[in-house]
Amino acid sequence: MTKKARLIYNPVSGHEQMPKNVADILDILEQAGYEASAFRTTPEENSAKNEATRAAKEGFDLIVAAGGDGTINEVVNGIAFLEKRPKMAIIPAGTTNDYARALAIPRDDIKAAAEVVLNNNTRKMDVGKALFGKTEQYFVNIAASGSLTELTYGVPSEIKSALGYTAYLIKGAEMLPHLTEQKMRLTYDEGVYEGKLSMFLLGMTNSIGGFEQIMPDAQLSDGLFQLIVVKPADPGNLLKLMALALNGRHVDDPNIIYTKTKSLKAELIGSSKGSELPVNLDGEIGGYCPVEFQNLQQHIEFYVGGQK
Repeated sequence: MTKKARLIYNPVSGHEQMPKNVADILDILEQAGYEASAFRTTPEENSAKNEATRAAKEGFDLIVAAGGDGTINEVVNGIAFLEKRPKMAIIPAGTTNDYARALAIPRDDIKAAAEVVLNNNTRKMDVGKALFGKTEQYFVNIAASGSLTELTYGVPSEIKSALGYTAYLIKGAEMLPHLTEQKMRLTYDEGVYEGKLSMFLLGMTNSIGGFEQIMPDAQLSDGLFQLIVVKPADPGNLLKLMALALNGRHVDDPNIIYTKTKSLKAELIGSSKGSELPVNLDGEIGGYCPVEFQNLQQHIEFYVGGQK
């Protein structure tokens, strides 16, 4: 029985490089033994997500998500809630491409990224589930909340490429006068943190904002999140902490909680309770606190880079 693959691509990702590569990608998928077809996403909300759900329910064996981290997240959200889920492959065509970096997928060559399927090297990956009341959202790389969260995604990619770590320190210094602190209760496997914080990060890979040291002990399929809680600190210490984090030397700092957990419940308490605190999932706002997170171990099988 012929296997079927559906390419879901964002035509405006990667300086609009995707449309001219569609024929080559479909040819590579055919070489890998799939009957391949393509879907071009539209500006309509949830375009990629809805197509992923449709393809999965129609029995497609593989869905290839081509675009930035947002497109990949949409496709994941289109299949993660289903009982029977197809395999996934990703072709990075965005700016940061954190998840592709974590899976060792070529990030500067669309055709080489597609050719990963020819190696037939797959791995079942953890998927994060976020519950905002009765609303479910899924993510594969990071969940974050707090006033420092903008630092993770707020640095333009061209500045990041030119300045590296320095770009984050400049952005951090710019943000310091406007930072606020939230009083929160975080309930995780090893205990409860109750008090003020600047940010919490729940990571599933070691690649955040293009850097690979922020979650230094991340595993991709162990069923555990990496939890980092940044406690309030004076501006000078926060800048120092950011510099340490970008080099992976922050985990022993007294202003940091760093642990592993299968689940996390995050809620505002005290004077913070009436405010709205957004929660960022894979670079986009997914909802607002309170939120509960669960790690779905080895939930989706992905093609990954490297030889089998």
